[in-house]
Amino acid sequence: MLSIIGGSGLGRFPDLVIERREVVRTPYGAPSAALIFGRLAEAPVVFLARHGLAHTIPPHRINYRANLWALREAEVEQVLAIATVGGIHADLAPGHFAVPDQLIDYTWGREMTYAEYGSESTVAHLDFSHPYCPTLRAHCLAALEAAGEHFMARGTYGVTQGPRLETPAEIERMARDGVDMVGMTGMPEAYLAHELGLCYATLAASVNWAAGRGGLDEIRMEAIAEIQVGLVARMPAVLTDIIRRLGENNGLSQA
Repeated sequence: MLSIIGGSGLGRFPDLVIERREVVRTPYGAPSAALIFGRLAEAPVVFLARHGLAHTIPPHRINYRANLWALREAEVEQVLAIATVGGIHADLAPGHFAVPDQLIDYTWGREMTYAEYGSESTVAHLDFSHPYCPTLRAHCLAALEAAGEHFMARGTYGVTQGPRLETPAEIERMARDGVDMVGMTGMPEAYLAHELGLCYATLAASVNWAAGRGGLDEIRMEAIAEIQVGLVARMPAVLTDIIRRLGENNGLSQA
């Protein structure tokens, strides 16, 4: 079964048939919101609002461990993370998509592993050479191409602490590091999914040029909001196609 982690607006698109909402608790506390169980493209899905249903939880305060644990307990096997990002690469203008294949973590102080200090489990150094599931990435790319969307087929996602946006100097440093897009929620989400053995990929949507890019002197929130409206309207068709492709390739249980 597939889970979609995203903003609260994605839980209200018309093609999602909601069957039930479930408030869950985990050994790591409460997830960001109740899990929404439903069907999309005739397949079961679980939706989780990363920032809470009212979009009140900032990126650095999200309980990522509880979120991923709750999804695993709900028998989710694949996790598609929807992430809004700022474009650093010239091909990632506002309104365009990307399916990153690498990331750089610039965050600090977040609970980023299930390996607890003093626990009975042994320390495990997991290989993280491939942060994203290649199968789910391939379906994302095919769906974006079929929808005629502008997208980057790969790229490096730089994850910053938030909630503030970055300075132009920070973006320049990140560009020198090889970062193509910047966001605030990609880690530790990706690694926690990896620890739990979940197939995880990110569908990134550019809502603005990163600071100092695109010839703009400042980032205007109203402009971001306008781009988000358009992206949310186009997203359901892409998500529905991804789910269809997973089902056709036996990557998604139809039970």
